[in-house]
Amino acid sequence: MRAAIRKLDIVEATLMSAPLPVPAEFLPRVKRDEPMSRHTSWHVGGPADVFFTPADRTDLIAFLETLPKGTPLFWLGLGSNLLVRDGGIRGVVIDTTGLDKLEQTGPTTLYSDAGVPCARIARRCISLELGPAEFFAGIPGVLGGALVMNAGAFGGETWPRVRAVDVCDARGRERRRDAREYSYSYRRLIPPVPGEFFLGAVLEFEHRPGLTEDGMRDLIARRKETQPIGEWSCGSTFTNPPGNHAARLIEAAGLKGHRIGDIMVSTKHANFLVNVGEARAADVEKLVKFIQDEVQNRSGVRLTPEFHTVGEPPQEPGR
Repeated sequence: MRAAIRKLDIVEATLMSAPLPVPAEFLPRVKRDEPMSRHTSWHVGGPADVFFTPADRTDLIAFLETLPKGTPLFWLGLGSNLLVRDGGIRGVVIDTTGLDKLEQTGPTTLYSDAGVPCARIARRCISLELGPAEFFAGIPGVLGGALVMNAGAFGGETWPRVRAVDVCDARGRERRRDAREYSYSYRRLIPPVPGEFFLGAVLEFEHRPGLTEDGMRDLIARRKETQPIGEWSCGSTFTNPPGNHAARLIEAAGLKGHRIGDIMVSTKHANFLVNVGEARAADVEKLVKFIQDEVQNRSGVRLTPEFHTVGEPPQEPGR
C-alpha cells in the first residue's frame, strides 16, 4: 500500500513540475497555460496547464489514451455555473464544445453529444414538434454540464428526458449506461460509478406541436426582464432552499448591489453575481461567503452555491 501511495505521489509531482508531454498529432488542438478567464461566463480564472479541444469523439478518445495514468482531467462546456480559482487548473482541461453531433434517432428521440449547447437542443425539438423541451433554452450551457447537475429552467429538468448516456473513463474506455443507473434530484446527480465523463445522451420527448421559435424567444425575453442576461455572471449563484427563493433571502438581507472588488450582487436579480470589471475568483469566494453569513444571520438559512468551484488558489509570493 505504501509503495502504491509513493508511486501516485511521484506521478502527481511529475505532472506538477514538468510540462505534460503531448504527441505531435494533437498539438494543433492544444494550448498551454491557457487563461480560463477566456472560457468562463464569469470571466475569471487562472491558467490551465493544458487546454485541449478535440475535433470529435474519436479524436478525444485517442488523446485520452495517450495521457499518463493519473493525469488530472477537467471537462469544460461553456463555462457557466463554474468558478475557476485564480491559481488555475493543473492537468488537462477538455473543451467539450468540439463534441457537437445532434441528430434525430427515432420519432420522439434525439442523440446529443455532450458539447451541444442546450439552446440548440431546444431549437431542434421545436422544429420537430417535440417537447417538453423549451426549458433547455433557459440553460446557459452544454448538455454535458446539464447532465452533471440536472440543470433546469422554466419548470423543467434535464434527467427526466434522459434514456441512456454514453460515458468514458480517464483512459478513454467507453460504455453506454441506462439512465436508470443514475439517481437525481434538484440540481444534483449521483452516478453509479465515480470517475466517468459524459460523452452524449439519448433524449426522449413527446409529440407536442404548438411551441415555436417565437414562443421560445418570448420565454427568454421575459427572463431578460428580470435577470442580468448578457452580463458576466455564472447564472444563478445559489440553489433555492426548500419552500423559499435564494434571491428573496438575499434581497431581504439588504445585499442587492453589495460589492467586493469588481464582483457585485446584481441590482436586477439578487441571486446573480456579476463581474463589473476585472473581478478575481478570490473576490467571488469572499462575496459568496459574505452573502451566506449575512443571510444565515438574518433568516437562519445557509445558502448552497449552485456553481462548481475548481482549481488552485493563487500562488503566494515567495513560494
